[in-house]
Amino acid sequence: MVHILIDCNSPFKANSILFFLFHENQHPQLKPLSLSLSYFKHIPKAMKTKTQVQNLLINGYSSSSSSPSPPSSPRRLSRAPHCHRWKAKARSKNLVSFFFRRHFRFFLLVPLFYLSGFLMCIGTFSFMGPPPLPGSIYHSGEVFRKLWPDIQSDNTSAIELTAVWKYERRLEEKKPCANSAIQRSGLPEPSGYLIVEANGGLNQQRSSICNAVAVAGLLNAILVVPQFQFHTIWKDSSEFRDIYDVDYFISTLEGHVRVIRELPEILMERFDYNITNIPIFRVKAWATASYYLEEVYPILRAEGVIRISPFANRLEMEVPSNIQFLRCLTNYEALRFSVPITTFGKELVDRMTKKSSSAGGKYVSVHLRFEEDMVAFSCCEYDWGFNEKIEMQSARERGWRKFERKDRIIRPGLNRMNGRCPLTPLEVGMMLRGMGFDNYTFIYLASGNIYKAEINLAPLLQMFPLLQTKESLATPEELASFKGYSSRLAALDYTVCLFSEVFVTTQGGNFPHFLMGHRRYLYNGHSKTIKPDKRKLVVLLHNTSISWEDFKYQMKAMFRVSDREGIATRKFKQSIYAYPLPECTCSLGLTNLTHTSNHPLHAFSR
Repeated sequence: MVHILIDCNSPFKANSILFFLFHENQHPQLKPLSLSLSYFKHIPKAMKTKTQVQNLLINGYSSSSSSPSPPSSPRRLSRAPHCHRWKAKARSKNLVSFFFRRHFRFFLLVPLFYLSGFLMCIGTFSFMGPPPLPGSIYHSGEVFRKLWPDIQSDNTSAIELTAVWKYERRLEEKKPCANSAIQRSGLPEPSGYLIVEANGGLNQQRSSICNAVAVAGLLNAILVVPQFQFHTIWKDSSEFRDIYDVDYFISTLEGHVRVIRELPEILMERFDYNITNIPIFRVKAWATASYYLEEVYPILRAEGVIRISPFANRLEMEVPSNIQFLRCLTNYEALRFSVPITTFGKELVDRMTKKSSSAGGKYVSVHLRFEEDMVAFSCCEYDWGFNEKIEMQSARERGWRKFERKDRIIRPGLNRMNGRCPLTPLEVGMMLRGMGFDNYTFIYLASGNIYKAEINLAPLLQMFPLLQTKESLATPEELASFKGYSSRLAALDYTVCLFSEVFVTTQGGNFPHFLMGHRRYLYNGHSKTIKPDKRKLVVLLHNTSISWEDFKYQMKAMFRVSDREGIATRKFKQSIYAYPLPECTCSLGLTNLTHTSNHPLHAFSR
C-alpha cells in the first residue's frame, strides 16, 4: 500500500496530487495501488524537512510503524476542517488551471487531428469547390487503359453485319404525291428570277438548294443555278457544277420548277454584268410560306429579280404539301453528284466491299468530327495540356468573331454533360466494341483532318486494325484532283457512308442529318444508323471504376435504341431531310433508286 500525504494548507497542491493519482491509477500496472491520505498534522515534527517528507512518500508511512505516533496538535486540528470547506468554484478553477498547464500540448494537437480528419472526409471540397459532376470531365483515356485487357480477352460472339438490324418498317402501298402536278405540260407565267447564295459546307449547301427550289415553286419564280459562298473555314472555291451534275439537276426539275444557268442578257446589262450589283434581300431564318408570299413576292414582281443571301435555313419545315414534294424531289432525285465524284465514289464503295468480303461485303462507316475547327468550336476540354488549350482558343478566335469577346463565358464541363462535345476516336472505338463489333470488323472512317491524328487515332486503330479511309483505299494520284476541296472530299465520304450496312454518327451536323434521311429513303424507311446517347456515354466514361461487363451492357442497350429509332417518321417541325417518311415516300412519277437494281449504287450513278 502506498500512502500519499496531502498538505491541506495548499489546496492547489492537494487537488493536483489527487488529479494525478486518479489518472495514473487507470493504468493497469497501478491497479493494485490503494491510496491512503493523511494530513501533515500526522507527520512528526522531526520529519518536517523536505528530504524527510520525500522519504516518507517513497518508503511509505503506516500506523504500525516503529516510530511513535505523533502527538495531536490543536493548531493543526483547527485547520483541518478548512480543507473540506473549499468552495466548489475555487476547486473547479484550480483543477482546470492545472489540467490546462499539464495538457497544453494535448490542446494543441486536438485541432490538428480534427482538421486532418475533416480534410480526409471531404477531400479538397473546402478549397476547390464541390466535386465534379458525373460526365463533366474527360476520363475516357483512363477508363480505356484500365479496361483494355478485358476488351482484348473478350471472347463473346460478335455482331453479324448481315443481320444486325432487328426492327423493320411495315411498308404501305405508295400513293401519288399530294398535288405534285405542277404539270409537265407547262408552267404559268413566271413572276421573276430568284438568285440565292448557298453558304456553309457540303450539306448545308444541299439544304439551301432544296429550299431554293421549294421557294421558287412557291413564288412561281425562275431559279438561277445557286451560287456557293466561299467560307474561311471550309476554304472551298468549288462551284455548283463541281459538286453536282447541272444538266441532270435542270432536267429532273423540268415541268416542276424552271431552272437556268445564268440571268438573261437584258438583266445582266441592267446590273453592269455583275450579279453582286443586285441588292441583297435579307430573309429571316425559318421564314414561313406566308412570309414569302406577303414580303418577298411583291418585290420580286416589281423588280423582276431578287437576290437572297445567306440562304441557309431560310424556309421553315412546315410548308404546303406541294412545296414539300419539291424538297423531296430535289434532295433524292435531282441532286446527283458530278461525274468525277460519282465515278470515283463508286470505285471507293467497290473497294471497300471487296475488302469486307469475309463479312459478306458489309462494312461499318463512321463519321468522325474531330477536326481542329470542330473541337475548337465545341469549347470542350480533353486530357490535353496547357499548349493545346491555347491552340483551341486561338482557333476559335480565328474562325469565329464571337469568340473574340473577353467577357464570353465558356463552360466545357456543361457542354460535355449536355452531349455537345465531339466524341474522340478512342470513345467511338470503346462504344463500338461495347456494342459487339469485334476487331475483325471493317470500318470506313469519314472525316477531315483529325486533330493530332497520330496520337488520337492510335486507340481506335488498336481496337479496329482493319479500319480504312479514302486515303488508304486510293492512291495519292487518284485523290489529287479532290485535294484542297473540302466539299468534294466530303461528297466522296458521303457516297461510301450511304451504302454501308451500318452508319455511325458521332456529332450533330448536316452531314449525318442528310445521310440518315437519305438512308431511310433508300432502305425501306430504316436509317441503319447508330446515334449514341452522348449524355449517357460521358457519364459512363467518367466512372473510372466501371467494369467491362457493365459498360457492354449499357452499350448494347444503346444500340437497341438506335435500331428502334431508325424507323421513326417525321414529327411536327422535324426536318424533312432527316425524316423523309411519309412525305417523300409517295410516288414521284420517277423511278425510285431502290427499284432499278439490287444495289442502289447503280441507280445512284445513272
